[in-house]
Amino acid sequence: MKKAVLKLGVHDDKEKKKAMKTVSGLAGVDSISMDMKEQKLTVIGDIDPVSIVSKLRKLCHTEILSVGPAKEPEKKKEEPKKEEAKKDDKKKDEPKKDDVAELVKAYKAYNPHMTTYYHVRSAEEDPNACVIC
Repeated sequence: MKKAVLKLGVHDDKEKKKAMKTVSGLAGVDSISMDMKEQKLTVIGDIDPVSIVSKLRKLCHTEILSVGPAKEPEKKKEEPKKEEAKKDDKKKDEPKKDDVAELVKAYKAYNPHMTTYYHVRSAEEDPNACVIC
């Protein structure tokens, strides 16, 4: 995870919208924030800052101010609570899985013609099969 802070030559909302749309379309972007007063764009995610700048330079003047690791907020105190909650959730999920399995068995008994077998036809076996699909 990287955090890239870029300075953009954006002056109005239309250019801001185009820049945000361009950056949000890139792969690996987790979050985007824009400060219009200082004209700074902050991008967080598994990204290459150079590729972001190359895309944004087609829209406006762009400079890289800083690139570094994304700081994750410290939640050490909350983690034990979450682990306890996860243990409780696991205990709650196990009976649900058994209930679903019982319902599937009951449905199979009710509808014995339910099959899970698939037959795939290839163009070699059947020359009239659809090749385009």
